[in-house]
Amino acid sequence: QSCHRPAGKRASQEPGSGGLPEGVEYIPTRKKGKNPMKPVGVAWYSLYARTRLGYLFYQRQVKKARERYPHGHSVPQPYCFPGVKILPIPVLSNNYSYLVIDTGSSQAAVIDPSDPLAVQAAIEEEGVVLEAIFCTHKHWDHSGGNEALCQKHSSCRVYGSALDAIPQLTNPLADREKVTVGCLTFEALATPGHTVGHMVYVLDGGPFGSPACLFSGDLLFLAGCGRPFEGSPETMLASLDVAMGLGEDTLLWPGHEYALECLTFASLLELDNSALEQKLQWAVQQRQEKKSTCPSTLGEEQTYNPFLRTHRPELQEALGLWQGGGEDPDAFRARVLKEVRRRKDLYQAT
Repeated sequence: QSCHRPAGKRASQEPGSGGLPEGVEYIPTRKKGKNPMKPVGVAWYSLYARTRLGYLFYQRQVKKARERYPHGHSVPQPYCFPGVKILPIPVLSNNYSYLVIDTGSSQAAVIDPSDPLAVQAAIEEEGVVLEAIFCTHKHWDHSGGNEALCQKHSSCRVYGSALDAIPQLTNPLADREKVTVGCLTFEALATPGHTVGHMVYVLDGGPFGSPACLFSGDLLFLAGCGRPFEGSPETMLASLDVAMGLGEDTLLWPGHEYALECLTFASLLELDNSALEQKLQWAVQQRQEKKSTCPSTLGEEQTYNPFLRTHRPELQEALGLWQGGGEDPDAFRARVLKEVRRRKDLYQAT
């Protein structure tokens, strides 16, 4: 199935109403309008990322999501090229795992297996052999299924950064290192910021006559990006620039279904962005039908994702920011990114 393309006009929105979606990407806070990265939020993140309480919270997430979404939070939409099949697996309340299949050999890899039961069901339905788990980072909503799947599939290897405490890690990867699964070739790119060891994975589409595919974890979402829990705005900007160096036709497969919230927020920053208006209307229709909004392309993202538009004068002006005399261009862009992030953290989605 081919990717849906944006169409239509902007949907109406009520800024400042509603609540943020569930999921560990968003630190819980009881006070509306407060920055969740204040000390209480940081304390919660530390507990989640570094103690057993985080794992217990993850288990609770899994249990609640299975009850609330017995068939997943979105309708899976497989994406096929000659020789390769990408199956998004909707897990938890808004996460995506991805089963990537070499259809010639029936060998497969999974990216960020949050819920092992959902991933195993997809493996069995597709009739494939799981050879690899690629983890973008250590957070339980991306790595919580590693142990159960490794127990089920003895030949499976777990790949990721040694800088993150990824469960069951067997094969630490360096920046730009490549891994082959059947005829599939994945390249790991170090993209710190969200966590110190965050990595993204790029599937080489050349052998299949397709674009490259970026599995971005919590670095980059449709119209959004992850919070820099373990990095500075400068670090996150450099990591986003790494992703944007892949080419405009690269398909973006994010770790979360945050499109509607992120697009609505972006529309409040750039009121006259026609590409943004069209994509928002398209996303509204998709989500009304419980359909996934991925993939987009990196070329598309540059037209409406504010975290990728830090160089654009229209966004800088909307934020009331101007480059200082003698200020390094990248330092200014990091300052713009920091302000977009601050506003997004305070934003309450409809």
